[in-house]
Amino acid sequence: MAHDPVLAAFRQSIDNIDAALIFMLAERFKITKAVGEYKAKTALPPADPGREEEQITRMKRLAVDADLDPDFSEKFLRFVIDEVIRHHEKIRDAG
Repeated sequence: MAHDPVLAAFRQSIDNIDAALIFMLAERFKITKAVGEYKAKTALPPADPGREEEQITRMKRLAVDADLDPDFSEKFLRFVIDEVIRHHEKIRDAG
């Protein structure tokens, strides 16, 4: 396939955004690790369903404002939340 400069520019932007997403997720998980350690130390449960629902509602509102499918944003956030809870359980069980 011949080099298409327009497509190459789009792909470069996508690559930059993907890199930013990875670094942002890494930073988020550093913080949630500290939360998990705090919860384990203070005997708080790994999951907080009330907080999770508040976050999902908030993210769906933000998704609508950003012209992003709110159902997709919920699926994405639930995936992240499930992973965070798994990490918190692991931290709790190690202590």
